[in-house]
Formats: sequence, structure tokens, C-alpha cells
Amino acid sequence: MASLLLSLPLPSARSVSRPAPRPCLPLRFSDRRRLPAALRVQCLGEPGSAAPPAAPPAPRWHAALAAAAGMYPAYVTAGAAVAVARPEAFRWFVNMAPGSYTVTLGFIMLAMGLTLQLRDFSALLRDRPFAILFGCAAQYTIMPGFGAIISRALGLPPSLSAGLILLGCCPGGTASNVVTLVAKGDVPLSVVMTVCSTLGAVFLTPLLTKILAGAYIPVDAVKLSLSTLQVVVAPILLGSSIQTAFPSVVQFVTPFAPLMAVLASSLLACSVFSENFVRLRSTIADASSVNGDFFSGDIGAVMLSVFLLHFAGFFVGYAAAAIGGLKEKQRRAISIEVGMQNSSLGVVLATAHFSSPLVALPPALSAVIMNIMGSSLGLVWQYITPSCSEDETTDMHNA
Repeated sequence: MASLLLSLPLPSARSVSRPAPRPCLPLRFSDRRRLPAALRVQCLGEPGSAAPPAAPPAPRWHAALAAAAGMYPAYVTAGAAVAVARPEAFRWFVNMAPGSYTVTLGFIMLAMGLTLQLRDFSALLRDRPFAILFGCAAQYTIMPGFGAIISRALGLPPSLSAGLILLGCCPGGTASNVVTLVAKGDVPLSVVMTVCSTLGAVFLTPLLTKILAGAYIPVDAVKLSLSTLQVVVAPILLGSSIQTAFPSVVQFVTPFAPLMAVLASSLLACSVFSENFVRLRSTIADASSVNGDFFSGDIGAVMLSVFLLHFAGFFVGYAAAAIGGLKEKQRRAISIEVGMQNSSLGVVLATAHFSSPLVALPPALSAVIMNIMGSSLGLVWQYITPSCSEDETTDMHNA
């Protein structure tokens, strides 16, 4: 509102019918300090009345933590290399699964909750329902559709096609919230989209997989809903409550939250990849020995298909949000949310409900490829700050 008032043209002196305000009487510095804070206003013509006091600069260690959090692609790449060379390095974490996976996902969401407030969500539901509905619709149309198109275009075998389509039908991953934070996107929108798409996965994931892949995956709706409450909703509410009850503590901890969430996401993604790499090592070795090249045959095709699927999610998600008239922060959030899937859920469903281990290969490779692509995109956007006009949180569709 202040910027809007400042942008209005000032009337000329002849058009003003009322007399000009009288200047304030000069007060000694000691007298001014005895005035109540509410009455200490700057008078017309007083030096420094045009510009508000500048905010104190952030400490250097805040910038160092932000830079460390922005190295998410390096963490995932290094972890994937360790998972290939020495998969036993993550055995301690994998052996504690699924409890370790659940706790880690909950910690990530708790870190996100510390940076948000409950009024952010109420304002989001009140002011931007179009962005939420648009993002969730894009989540369950773009990725499943491109999963079916890419698998058919590349001529993937039935097992790999089912795995790629299953990956596309999964909800948004929690890592998307971390990447959205790094990318200076709309974090509340990203979190709400993750919650809504995860809840919708109870019905939409098996239904879309049956339609597109021809195989029905039974999902325990009660168990999935409880897991969603434990991993997503409860930690966010807890983080927001802690922020309200202990603001000084949260103010100190908040600069560490993105880095801790990034490290936890890297550990989770690389652990899932190492677990499935051990299981599928013989399949990869057979493909390499027969074709003479690791990147040829089915392995190369599935890596290309996973890359194309996530690229389509990022690009088409952003383009669709731009066509829909959403602001830059919402475009980034929707692009990242659509492009980054819950690959861990895809691996669990594939191993539990399909007899062929190849079905789990696309989600397992996605755990690394998706995070490298998404975090790289977030790192690029981190250095591209939206303009002031794009920072507005309400768009024309929500009027």
C-alpha cells in the first residue's frame, strides 16, 4: 500500500484549497526523547523524513549457511557416487527403515514448519485457492500423462513402463519444499500442494496407474493417511507452534533450518538409491555385459525416460502456471512441485505390489536424477530474485 501511495502523482500547489501544514516546532534532542514512542513522528521538511531506517545487515554466517544449503546438487551427486561405489556406507540407515525414512521425512517437514506460520496457511487458503487447485490439477495430469507418453515413445518394456507410469502417478515429494525454499519460491503453496497431493494419492495413484499402466496397485488408505499426518501435517503444525511459543529460539534456529533439511533430504535420497542399487546390481551388470555399455539397452533407456519425465514436469509445470496468470513465486513452486515426485513411495509400492524388480528401477533412479535436476534448478533461481511486482501474493484470479 505504501508503494502504491508513493507512485501516485502529487497535486500541484494551485490545486490544493487547504492551507499548507505548519512545520513542527523544533525540539531539543533531550525533549524529543521524552515523547511517547507513538507520538514521535517526523515533521514535514525534517531531515531523513523521506526514507525509513535501513534494516541491519544480516550476519555473515547467515550467508554462509544459505550458500551451504544451495549446494544441494553437490551433496546428492556425492552421495549417489558413494552409493554406487560403496552401498554399505548407507546400510546403517537402510537397516533402520522404514522408521528411519519416516523420522527423516518428519524432520524435514519440521524444519520447514519452523520457517512458516499458521497464518501463512490461512491466508493462502483464503487468498489463493486458485493456485492450490491449479497446482494439484497439474500434479496429477502433467506427470502421469507424460509418463505414459514417454514410455510409449521410447518403447520401454512392460515392467519399466509400469514403473515410469507409477512414478508419474506418485504425489509431490517433500524434497520439493526444500528446493522451493532454496529457489525463493512460494513455500506455503509448495507445502500445501504436498499435503493435498499426498492425501489425494490414496485414491488417485492407484486409479491413474490402473488406467495408464493397466495394473491396479492396492493401497492401504488408512495407513497412507496416517503416514501423511505423521510425516507432513504433524511436523508442520509442531514447527509453527514452536515458532509461536518460542520466537527467540526459533529466530536463532531458523538460519540453520534450510541446511539441515537439505542434508536430511540428501541422506534420504541416497539411502533409497543405495538400497535399490544393491537389489538391482545384477540386472545392471547383465545389461552392461550383454550390450557392452552401461548406458545402452534398458538401463540407458530408463535413465533417459526418467530425465525426460522430470524435465517435462519442471518445464510444463512452469509454463502452465505462467499461462494461468500466476506470479513468479507461485510459478516456481508449482514447477518444482510438479517436477519432483515422491520417489520413495514409488519404490515402496513397486516392490510391494509387483513381482518384477524392474518396476522399482525408474523410481530408484529418480531418487538421484530428480534431486540433482530439481536442486540445480533451485540453485539457479536462488540468484534470480523476483521483481517487486512479482512478490505480491494475491493474483487477479483470486480477487
